[in-house]
Amino acid sequence: MGTLKLDDQLPSINEFSQKNRVARDTVERAYKDLRSKGYIVSCPGRGYFVLYQKRKQKRVLLIFNRLSSFKKIIYENMVANLGGRASVDLQIHHYNPKILKAIIEENVGKYDYYVIMPHFYSGASEKEYLEIIRMVPPHQLILLDKELPQLKVPHKAVFQDFKGDIISGLQALAEQIRKYNSITIVLPEDIHHPKEIVEGITAFCNEQKVRFFEVENLEGRALKRKSVYIVTDEDNLAELLKRIRKTKLVLGSDIGVISFNETVFKELLDITVVSTDFEQMGMTAAELILKKEFAVTHNPFRVIPRGSL
Repeated sequence: MGTLKLDDQLPSINEFSQKNRVARDTVERAYKDLRSKGYIVSCPGRGYFVLYQKRKQKRVLLIFNRLSSFKKIIYENMVANLGGRASVDLQIHHYNPKILKAIIEENVGKYDYYVIMPHFYSGASEKEYLEIIRMVPPHQLILLDKELPQLKVPHKAVFQDFKGDIISGLQALAEQIRKYNSITIVLPEDIHHPKEIVEGITAFCNEQKVRFFEVENLEGRALKRKSVYIVTDEDNLAELLKRIRKTKLVLGSDIGVISFNETVFKELLDITVVSTDFEQMGMTAAELILKKEFAVTHNPFRVIPRGSL
């Protein structure tokens, strides 16, 4: 056939099989292998085309579940630690496995690595999203923020242990928490937080014999005296602090506040924080891209005690 250039069309599987007297299954496996390695691309209704270009940079597709200031920290630290050795494109699946599937189908074979944050809406089919993620060749797959041992294929990952991390974080704050009678966590439905967070808080409350409540928001709810409020998003934190200031409750004595994820404003407001290290997550993801061996790494988790507890 001679030398093929970028964008040249390859013979169809049937055509190649018949012309070269090679079993169709063999040709199909070869094309699939070339596509997974980024040498060719499949265009539905058109056929296979040469994609590979010799390049110095690796190409990385980063797929987040949603945008946030903390995702920005991950992205910036990943890019900074890759330096000029890789370029990073970003897409969002919005917790929807079908959107993730469309992204992967459109881009399989075009990148050296696919870095996926596998958080999905409550009720999403585990079987469905595992099959979608398995579309990525194992040596090109990196899971970010959440590990999926049930994937049962070799892969790289940097993850939070949501249940274990929140248990250890609350245990580190147990002495301060003992002056309160209950813990209330505010979990907005539209953010789709991992269920392991609630499991971890429940386990801690059972251990400490503290009552536990879970609510979606603070609207129409009277604040409980001698309760610790755990908030996972900035809007509910702002609403909670505003409402506390309208009462006679003393923050850090009559009512406690723990917030997920550190910001400079929480430091200035003296808010107790539990948080994974987003900067380190981005740096570790970059290291996994640059290293060839498979590795699964637990991301560091921090507890910052302050006056709000």
